[in-house]
Amino acid sequence: MQAIETSIQDAFKIKYDIYEDSRGFFFEAFNQNRFEDIIKQKVNFVQDNHSKSVRNVLRGLHYQIDHIQAKLVRVIQGEIFDVIVDLRKHSNTFGQWEALTLSDKNKEQLWVPGGCAHGFLVLSNTAEVLYKTTDYYAPQFERCLIWNDKTINIKWPLQSEPILSQKDSLGQFFENLDYFL
Repeated sequence: MQAIETSIQDAFKIKYDIYEDSRGFFFEAFNQNRFEDIIKQKVNFVQDNHSKSVRNVLRGLHYQIDHIQAKLVRVIQGEIFDVIVDLRKHSNTFGQWEALTLSDKNKEQLWVPGGCAHGFLVLSNTAEVLYKTTDYYAPQFERCLIWNDKTINIKWPLQSEPILSQKDSLGQFFENLDYFL
């Protein structure tokens, strides 16, 4: 297991030692001690989430202003364009975004630090996404950055308009967001 820095402060792509042969593959998807060692911080995961979506579904960009959630995201089936946006005013990368392609083939994960908005676009026919969170879902503190904000200007690999939930279609623009101090 290794952590590879992304362009966002404290966010990492997590790569694994994968053992493959004619029978299939094996890898250790999570080990608390090793994970904390490579990201150089203590974490306490309290909730696991699992979503399944069809091609062109765009979920996010979500965050919680209180009960702040850091996330460890992975894809167990399919492929996604996974995006984080730094909303921490004290961060060197405030207002910047990073995207990784996560899939069942590359078996990589993304560590999303607390204080970042997170969302993804499904690139395959379907995708199943698992993610661990460091705090519980608290809908009263949930916020959403609109996916097509012109200030952030994420380069989504879209071929048509994305499929959004009603909640996500009502996301706020960057200048109107609640930020982290």
